[in-house]
Amino acid sequence: MPLPRLLRRLLPLAFLLGLGWFLWLKVRPVLSELDNPLSPTPRITVTHNTVLQKVESLGRLELVRYQFRDVVEYKKSTYRFLPDAKVALIVAGNAVGCLDLRKVRPQDVVLEGDSVLRLALPAPELCTWQVDHAKSKVYSVENGFFQDAELVDAGYKYAEANVRTAALQSGILAQTTQNAEQILRPMLETMTGRRVVLVPRLENPLLPARR
Repeated sequence: MPLPRLLRRLLPLAFLLGLGWFLWLKVRPVLSELDNPLSPTPRITVTHNTVLQKVESLGRLELVRYQFRDVVEYKKSTYRFLPDAKVALIVAGNAVGCLDLRKVRPQDVVLEGDSVLRLALPAPELCTWQVDHAKSKVYSVENGFFQDAELVDAGYKYAEANVRTAALQSGILAQTTQNAEQILRPMLETMTGRRVVLVPRLENPLLPARR
């Protein structure tokens, strides 16, 4: 058989083999999923639309953080003839004391001679207090009567309010003022080249109402 005629017969066969191989490469991933339907490859689709709602100027200098750990038992009377609903939580929380430097006024900064800067600081604040849910857990829920989620949420809200109370009672505001001396004063002295004296700002008393 002449060579050109042989090539004309082999070309369609080669084309069909190439087409078959191409189609096999395309359908092989699908077939592999069908062979193992219990563990298919997950397909994740994420849709989002981020909108900037508010821009705030930050001027709070965080100076101390208190961390708390507590076991909270929250009990709620639901029905008269049924036992009380109760949840026990192991709670981790933290509170942060800070100074809001946005409240410093021009008259609060006084230069004395060539070597002293006197700064009247605003009152220390409790900036944040919150429950650290990543380190907290529900220990037990009793008699929830299909309201376990609401009971746990109420328990965490009570625990968060208790974090604030515990921080204030533990002297976090006084510690914030003390840390301002240790952190803020050396920083200002380095920046200004002056000896810095930090004093609490005295608020003006309310003027008596005119008659």
